[in-house]
Amino acid sequence: MAFVETVKSLISDGGFFLPSSPVYITRSPGRLDLMGGNDDYTGGLVFESTIREATHAAAQCRKDQTIVLRNQTATDAGWQGNITIGYADLPDEESVRNFANSSPSIRWTAYVLGTLYYLRTKFPAQATFGIQVYMESNVPLNRGVSSSAAIEVSVMKAAAAAYKIELAGIELALACQWVENVIAESACGIMDQIAVVAGKKGFILPLVCQPCLPEPLIQLPDELQIWGIDSGVSHQVSGIEYEAARAAAFMGYKIICDWEQIDSIADDRSEIQRYTDNRWNGYLANLSASLYHEKYDPILPLKMTSREFSARYGTHIDPYTPLKEEVIYSIRANTRYAVEENYRVQLFSELSRGASLAPTQRAFKLMGELMYQSHYAYTECGLGAKATDFIVDLFRKEGVANGIYGAKITGGGAGGTVAILAQKSASEVVHRIFDQYAQSGMGNPYLFEGSSDGADAFGIVIING
Repeated sequence: MAFVETVKSLISDGGFFLPSSPVYITRSPGRLDLMGGNDDYTGGLVFESTIREATHAAAQCRKDQTIVLRNQTATDAGWQGNITIGYADLPDEESVRNFANSSPSIRWTAYVLGTLYYLRTKFPAQATFGIQVYMESNVPLNRGVSSSAAIEVSVMKAAAAAYKIELAGIELALACQWVENVIAESACGIMDQIAVVAGKKGFILPLVCQPCLPEPLIQLPDELQIWGIDSGVSHQVSGIEYEAARAAAFMGYKIICDWEQIDSIADDRSEIQRYTDNRWNGYLANLSASLYHEKYDPILPLKMTSREFSARYGTHIDPYTPLKEEVIYSIRANTRYAVEENYRVQLFSELSRGASLAPTQRAFKLMGELMYQSHYAYTECGLGAKATDFIVDLFRKEGVANGIYGAKITGGGAGGTVAILAQKSASEVVHRIFDQYAQSGMGNPYLFEGSSDGADAFGIVIING
């Protein structure tokens, strides 16, 4: 309601919004990756929760061809928050990227102008006029809780509504993933976008990322609660650790395909560029863990440079992570992670469904153990961080006796946020560990507590409609 009141204060003759036409308001939360982070791009099952923190956007059509953006959060952060540009200045993907990259203070516009460019390109009969967009966000940036997806989804949904375009669910999530991959040039999978679109307060969203197959929402047992602690150590999906881990998984997939004499070919059916094959459909997650260990783990190199890989295996089949000469890729660990993490998340999901009907301490302990296994697998992939390891160790030492079942690094890793699964009665323990970490000097933390509805469940608020 505070955002609605702010928008109302911006409506006047000569104001940011005019009283003569509707203003469309949307809300998209961040997300907390409970299980499955970093295996969405390999087709794995992920297990996502929304958080309370969110991005709000308000959009109104103009009568000319101008885009006017006001991002109050960007302004408060010391960036350039007011942008005016014509659609004529953004004729193609390259021009949008070049504008966003012209200054660090307007880098955020990739996520916003990218959505508007997408609508203009895909729906030319409806997105015919310019647009005013006002936005605010309290989702912490670069902390592994999908601040970028929250921006993309909230702006895309508000602008689509203003243009009278029906865009929701999987179609909305895939459109926003395209913006992140192609315009923002961040090699993310689909889990962030669909989680903040389709999530619901108090529920967990399981999603098979092939490419986007949401499963029925799961409500955790009444005894349990999820928290998140932002370590204060920045994480970036465009960071070298994440890109190297992702690239290494695709390198491993290509090596396995070549060993089996299976052709990997470009999938021309997908708007998001990808490769596929006739056995696993292009997804490492479709390998069983037992078969992987029996046949493929021994043939994969521990590490390899891009030059060695190109000489032996030719094309690198991930369009979003170009290989870099200075990086040594941990191929076996990241390929193994893609297979094993999907197996862990499937177990976690089935345990959660069973525990929601018949909760047991054994199920809770097993769920926590899977979280710890996932956390330490991140380290093998080169995605660990001292700060997040420290937080996880603090919770592990508290143990089940104090109501703590599991903790793990989330999302792309290499910093960011730790997810915690614990008894609701353990709130005091969670807050005590939060304070202990804050006093360690390793980072300036933030506590995520509670959830909220995703963008589709929230819907659209119309003012002046």
